[in-house]
Amino acid sequence: MFMKALPEFESQEKDLIWQYQATIPADVSSITPIMDQLMELAQETECFAGKELEIETALREALANAIVHGCKNDERQTIQLSVACDEDREIQMIVRNPGIGFDPKSVPNPTTRENIYETHGRGLYLISQLMDEVRYERGGTEIRMRKR
Repeated sequence: MFMKALPEFESQEKDLIWQYQATIPADVSSITPIMDQLMELAQETECFAGKELEIETALREALANAIVHGCKNDERQTIQLSVACDEDREIQMIVRNPGIGFDPKSVPNPTTRENIYETHGRGLYLISQLMDEVRYERGGTEIRMRKR
């Protein structure tokens, strides 16, 4: 079902100040406790300073998408999360789910006339607007985000 190893960051030229890793149940109620813990850690190290809203919003959206779409709300499945901050205060985040994946290009643009009043489909758009870099890997089962 799932590779046991947590997602890793690409080789770093800069030293990491801290790294947070977690495996969480595919239950939307698990998002807030994880985010509270992560935001507290980031506040202590000042790694998210000035970009708290962008990082928290993008990460919440990525986790919700992994749970709802990747795991189909199946609480028996888990999501893997890795977040790191380097010496330049650059944030890297990875969210991985055990789902079948998707093609990001197939997701309709929520800003077009025909989609503007849809009640869903804005998460990927928000993430792309809030982060400096977003990549989908492992067939769409992993999202890698970077905020400089």
